Parts: sequence; C-alpha cells; structure tokens
Amino acid sequence: MLPPEQPLSATDQVQNLILESADFEEFLNELARFSAHQMAGEGDDALCGITLLRDRKAATIGWSSDSAREVDEIQYSLSQGPCLTAAQEEREVHVPDLYEENRWGPDYASAVASHGLRSVLSLPFNLQGEAKAALNLYSSAPRKFNDQATARARLFTREISQALRLAVRFSLHTDSAANLRATLESRTIIDIAIGIVMAQNRCGQEAAVNILTEASSNSNTKLRDIAKSLVDSVGGAGTRTHFEEPRKKQADRIG
Repeated sequence: MLPPEQPLSATDQVQNLILESADFEEFLNELARFSAHQMAGEGDDALCGITLLRDRKAATIGWSSDSAREVDEIQYSLSQGPCLTAAQEEREVHVPDLYEENRWGPDYASAVASHGLRSVLSLPFNLQGEAKAALNLYSSAPRKFNDQATARARLFTREISQALRLAVRFSLHTDSAANLRATLESRTIIDIAIGIVMAQNRCGQEAAVNILTEASSNSNTKLRDIAKSLVDSVGGAGTRTHFEEPRKKQADRIG
C-alpha cells in the first residue's frame, strides 16, 4: 500500500508556479493570487499586491486582482502607506481597522476603505540589498490579520523570498522593458543555460543565474546571446567555455 502523498510546501508550490508560468509577469501575478489564497483562510477572501522599490520608484509588480493593484497605487500617489513603509523600513506594518487608522493621514485610510476594505498587513521581503519589496494583504474584515494570521504570513513571506529575489534579479539585469520581454521570449534557452552552469559549477540555481548575468554584464552581451553561446558550446563532454572566469570568481567568493 502506497503511503499517502504529503501536501506540498509553499516553497514547492511556488517552484511549480515558476515552471508553469509563461513569463515573469505571469509568475508574479500567479504568486500574488497564490499568496492571497494562502492568507485568506477558509471561507474568506483577501487581496494581495507585491510592491517593488527600485531607483526611488515604487510599482506593483504582481497583483491578485485589479482591485489589489488599485489600492496599492493609492499609496504611490500619496507617497505614503503601509506597503511603502514596510518595504522602505523593512518591517511589518499592520492596520487592524482602516476606520481607526490615522498614521498616514485621513486621505489614505478613506481611499482604501472606499474599496470595501477594512484591514491591511504588509510584510517586507528579504531581497538582500538588490531592491526592496513588500507583500501587501488586504481584507474586507476588520482585524482579519490577528497574531496567528500574521505569524503564518511572516513564515510564508520568508519561504517565497528566494523566488521573488530570483525574479527581481532577472529584471535588474535587463537594460529596458524591451530587453526584458526579449529575455522572457528566450526563456527556454536561458533555462537550459542555467542548468548547464549549475552542473558545471555544482551550484544552486541562484548562483547560476548570478554567473550568467555577471558574464552578460562583463562582456556587454545580451543574456540570451550568452545563454545561446553556452548551450552551443557544450556539444561534447569536457568542453571548455568562457564561463571559467566567472566560475573562478564564484569559487573565490565561496573560498
């Protein structure tokens, strides 16, 4: 008799989202929808947005619904709010009831409450200095995010930080939105190249991405071209590639 299948962890489910998504935009939106579902609880609903701060600009890069994006953008227009505070100061921000909230003035609380929302929880991601980001959860129920819900959200945010960090790292190493779209269209060749680098260097996915992006930056070559060159170069066993120098840098950092 086969043992019962164990439920997938949040990390495993997010990894499946990466594999099943056509591009990073789809992945980030699926991640926001998944986060909203995870945090809502049974018989309830929640909204979720993912805020990214980079170059002093804020943007919602993933949203569970149009309403989630709209309430995030209220904060950007006012230059203040819980998700901005959580991302900028890298700390949790809890709004038990918008009807009783005045930390960011009356305009913020009344504007978000007009969407039928009552409580907010924003938690920072750990992106290790590349950029700052926060997970923003909204509920129509006042005091929705109690101590138990907040602890669950805190653990969940830690579990998915690595996946978000990987997505942000790809976007940070593209020169423009056009280059990013071209990179996404070339996802297959890039994924193969990442696998090759992981095998060659006996490293994890994040380290492999770093090696590829460093090689792209150092040679002033597009990431897709770097990936294609690597894939083309490994037709036989023991093939030497121009990734030996980035690999040496990686070894030096580890050593």
